[in-house]
Amino acid sequence: MRLHLREGQLRSTHDSSDDETHKAMHRGTLRMRPHQVNRASHEITRDRGSILAALHPATPIRTLAGASSMTGLEFICAGERLEALPMGALHWPAERLLAVADLHLEKGSSYAVNARKLLPRYDTKQTLALLSTLIEAVQPRTIVCLGDSFHDRAAVDRLPDAERSEIERLTAATRFVWIAGNHDPAPPPAGWGEIAEEINAGPLIFRHEALFGPADGEVSGHYHPVAALTVRGRGLRRRCFLTDGRRLILPAFGAYAGGLNALDPAIAQLFPDDYDALVVGREAVRRLSWRQLRPDPSFR
Repeated sequence: MRLHLREGQLRSTHDSSDDETHKAMHRGTLRMRPHQVNRASHEITRDRGSILAALHPATPIRTLAGASSMTGLEFICAGERLEALPMGALHWPAERLLAVADLHLEKGSSYAVNARKLLPRYDTKQTLALLSTLIEAVQPRTIVCLGDSFHDRAAVDRLPDAERSEIERLTAATRFVWIAGNHDPAPPPAGWGEIAEEINAGPLIFRHEALFGPADGEVSGHYHPVAALTVRGRGLRRRCFLTDGRRLILPAFGAYAGGLNALDPAIAQLFPDDYDALVVGREAVRRLSWRQLRPDPSFR
């Protein structure tokens, strides 16, 4: 189903774990057709200025009311003024829309049940607490969850009573739209909001996974992008948004979500020209060119 946001109705359409696990999953997303990309997966070109300088830019930023430590970075995508928020969410002020990607709720319990890995089962509680704080600060009219909101088909059944009640509280107070992802193709329970395969919101189109080829105004998740940096001799990995001014990929919002390097070919093939990483920090978001990022080390 395709949801036309401004019309508020659904229409039928016929349009067609950890970091290493996440990386392995996306090897299958590489397109085999010839496609020119202006960089190799491990190519390091000359930096445009120092990383330290870029981490403290003179870019106009705005502190959100009600969240004194949350400073958003304004940028333009497909002609629309958007804000990347330090919690890893996207704010579209003109539409009072908040978008989050890849919550992966109940990933901890999934690992405990299916993979027999003893992870603490508090990821859903933490993720929902962050989302609640964000909603209170931004006061959106619509919240779009860009797919993979639940880690698997049985995740809803494993929700503790407290977390289930919190989702019911949030969805009763604000309009939620859940986009289907590859982890959660089944819709959440009735009463938790609207369901769509993608959302057509005028200049922007929200979907779970980016389409191969030109896609003006596309906003997606799925890849869990992270920026790898070297600062004062230290290696850092930070969640990031990726944009070339035409399309946008959001970082994963979930507490236990892994990450895929922003220079990985599965991501780089979607940006045939220059693109930037909007790197998420503790209190602010900073914009860097892909040229200032580093690939993950190879241990061959």
